[in-house]
Amino acid sequence: MEYTIKKLAEIAGVSARTLRYYDEIGLLRPCRINQSGYRIYGENEVDMLQQIMFYKSMGMSLEEINRILLSPNFNIEQALLKHREELIEKRKEIDQLILTVEKTLLYEKGEAKMKDKEKFEGFKKGLLDENEAKYGKEIRKKYSNDTIEKSNKKFMNMNKVQFDKMNKIEAQMIESLKNVIHSGDMNSKDAENIYNKHKEWINFTWPSYSKEAHAGLAEMYVADDRFRKYYNDKAGMDCVDVLRDIIVKYCRK
Repeated sequence: MEYTIKKLAEIAGVSARTLRYYDEIGLLRPCRINQSGYRIYGENEVDMLQQIMFYKSMGMSLEEINRILLSPNFNIEQALLKHREELIEKRKEIDQLILTVEKTLLYEKGEAKMKDKEKFEGFKKGLLDENEAKYGKEIRKKYSNDTIEKSNKKFMNMNKVQFDKMNKIEAQMIESLKNVIHSGDMNSKDAENIYNKHKEWINFTWPSYSKEAHAGLAEMYVADDRFRKYYNDKAGMDCVDVLRDIIVKYCRK
């Protein structure tokens, strides 16, 4: 089965302009151009467009998607299995949030009691599931299943005050990181603050702290594009390299 660009756009629920842009950047090219000059797409292109839309739904940039699809190791069956796992985890997160909303409705009606901790379980569970889906394999391999399970338990047991403080500390660390990127001063108060705040931040969930593990985490940030994207989105391009250099520097003191 073959489709013109207009027909494929209708089937996929995207615009023809989007498909033309994908062609321009080399993300999704038509299988051929017919005698009238129209782009024609075949089964392989339909399957590839489905993969693109899967990855986009996960918040990936077109640049990241292109890199994945062009990889010689890309396997569509393995990609679908991974998508399925991620969707199942997302469903669990949504189910937990629905349960939290239902409990809150009963609480607001005066029909049930609800502890403060319960009010945030759905959100925290969602964050854990997202973290597990993105980084679980790597961090478990590096720090062991037992360490990660203890860390997750510590995170889930945080109350609202602790949870809010953790997020505030991360925000303070990010602001200092932006300042260092702007000034380039690795010996400034901001640089020291980055190390201290990052240490304080991870200790909300780490069962125990060591400088060796802290430095190892920083190296993981640089080596893994997902960690790199997390910090780059918050503080600017290549900020993760600055963050790594600061953490390693102070861990050696």
